[in-house]
Amino acid sequence: MAPWSGLWGGKAGGDAYRGTPVVVKMENPNWSISEISSPEDDDEDILAAGGRRKGGRSKNAKQIRWVLLLKAHRAAGCLASLASAAVALGGAARRRVAAGRTDAEAGVVAATGESPVVRSRFYAFIKGFLVVSLLLLAVEVAAYLNGWDLADSALALPVIGLESLYASWLRFRAAYVAPGIQFLTDACVVLFLIQSADRLIQCLGCFYIHLKRIKPKPKSPALPDAEDPDAGYYPMVLVQIPMCNEKEVYQQSIAAVCNLDWPKSNFLVQVLDDSDDPLTQTLIREEVAKWQQQGARIVYRHRVLRDGYKAGNLKSAMSCSYVKDYEFVAIFDADFQPNPDFLKRTVPHFKDNDELGLVQARWSFVNRDENLLTRLQYINLCFHFEVEQQVNGVFLNFFGFNGTAGVWRIKALEDSGGWMERTTVEDMDIAVRAHLHGWKFIFLNDVECQCELPESYEAYRKQQHRWHSGPMQLFRLCLPDIIKCKIAFWKKANLIFLFFLLRKLILPFYSFTLFCIILPMTMFVPEAELPDWVVCYIPALMSLLNILPSPKSFPFIIPYLLFENTMSVTKFNAMISGLFQLGSAYEWVVTKKSGRSSEGDLISLAPPKELKHQKTGSAPNLDTVAKEQLASKKDAKKKHNRIYKKELALSMLLLTAAARSLLSKQGIHFYFLLFQGISFLLVGLDLIGEQVE
Repeated sequence: MAPWSGLWGGKAGGDAYRGTPVVVKMENPNWSISEISSPEDDDEDILAAGGRRKGGRSKNAKQIRWVLLLKAHRAAGCLASLASAAVALGGAARRRVAAGRTDAEAGVVAATGESPVVRSRFYAFIKGFLVVSLLLLAVEVAAYLNGWDLADSALALPVIGLESLYASWLRFRAAYVAPGIQFLTDACVVLFLIQSADRLIQCLGCFYIHLKRIKPKPKSPALPDAEDPDAGYYPMVLVQIPMCNEKEVYQQSIAAVCNLDWPKSNFLVQVLDDSDDPLTQTLIREEVAKWQQQGARIVYRHRVLRDGYKAGNLKSAMSCSYVKDYEFVAIFDADFQPNPDFLKRTVPHFKDNDELGLVQARWSFVNRDENLLTRLQYINLCFHFEVEQQVNGVFLNFFGFNGTAGVWRIKALEDSGGWMERTTVEDMDIAVRAHLHGWKFIFLNDVECQCELPESYEAYRKQQHRWHSGPMQLFRLCLPDIIKCKIAFWKKANLIFLFFLLRKLILPFYSFTLFCIILPMTMFVPEAELPDWVVCYIPALMSLLNILPSPKSFPFIIPYLLFENTMSVTKFNAMISGLFQLGSAYEWVVTKKSGRSSEGDLISLAPPKELKHQKTGSAPNLDTVAKEQLASKKDAKKKHNRIYKKELALSMLLLTAAARSLLSKQGIHFYFLLFQGISFLLVGLDLIGEQVE
């Protein structure tokens, strides 16, 4: 292309306009600027070496104007993106309200397992609290507008009318209401500090592990080639895949397990199907038959009666006569995909270590960046594995079994009483009983097993309800056994005070009470004080500690803090249900999966003969594909977002308290209540997580 002439190009004959030509390179002509340069920029190295640029000039006003205009263009693009996001969010909220689907519908109550009586009482309490707050806000606004700024000395003076009623309320509030709230506040602050200290100690333990490079190592050398089973340590391993109506993920989990690098004659796969859907049963049975034809040692088991949920399924499978021929059992949930070397990196730890009962691997997630909800879950689970499980495994040889991605010594299971259906946390139950019988556990932080996170708030809410109600059931059942057992006193104290009370009961209790009840109350009863460091500084520090194991998630530290307080409602409700044995504590709801494995992953795991007959995909045949698509369409019709009434009521309560804090000019409290109220509002309208059109 010929060079420009005129204003930007030089004139013939050496007479040129003032200024330097500018070349602007743009990644996207609409919004973003990549580079601004001029031909003379290449001569800057001459200046650095002490030379003089030939005909050099400084940047002139026209160049600066271009830079400013282009930066303004970029800023306009950012504002437009934010505006479009806000419009989309508002449209989604409008559609959600217009649809009118709430969590109070009969189908949701049955699915979540929450007792209607308990749900209505809890919701009625929140609504009553909200009504009282609105009335108090109206009184405070009226007092502020009328200038009723009554000092303590003026409260005793005779006043008339509404001002007299307001003065009486102030005296009653200071004498009777504030002391009770202050006592509850101080108690929650003490619990908060104890839990924060526990969290800090765990983080220091994790730092020590990384500093000293402490890592569990097998006592025996590495395994030789699996082609010669007699040359190494290849004990008999039973692999179990319990599943129930999980047609989205059955294919990838079965394929991953059948591709484990272990002598084929030394391990057997049990597909434990509890599905009550005939189509799902047919699909899973066909998948098992396909792998059997390829030479895999795999069997299909189906129970007609789904008693005991997952625990009953595992218990039934362990009663098979051939189980006595196996020494270890590896368990994988339906959405878990172990790497081929999983057994070779876990089973060797059992050799020459007769006290070892469990080897647990950590989880990795295929959909951690799917949406904001999965990102926040990832932060929580990273801390759980990197800090909690690793520290407890190294220093105590005990932690809660995660229910999957672990290898048990079958003798340890039998010695502990086997699987029991008495709670919805059968994994924690068997771990506690094995610990009481003296078995030790090992956690391998460097061995990962791929799985997926719940992508919708409804699925995550159900999962958290089960995870927080079950431990309270187990605590009531296990407390007498813990007291009577013959383990060391410090192990009993760790189980009772740290494992159960502090981390399973106190944490959801103070989170909900302190930030959702007490903090709004202190806005209407200012005589009861909640220090700024409790509202802001300590929670921010704890959130920072939680996010350290996943440093790339640091931009989400504030949403994480707000979301954890929002989830305290569900966790508190679940904890109360489990502690007092309410109806919802005994319901098991399978977490909905989306099957986020890529087609390439499935092709790589498919049998060689199967690939010859397929140009794309990894389904056994076209009929199977058609069945799966039909089933997914039926499920898609049932999925929709809902309005969660408890979260919405609490959002109104917190926003009301934020408005009240403006009258007393409490800056930190106002901002915390405002953003926390908005967080409850977004969750209550189901605007976090998967959005179903």
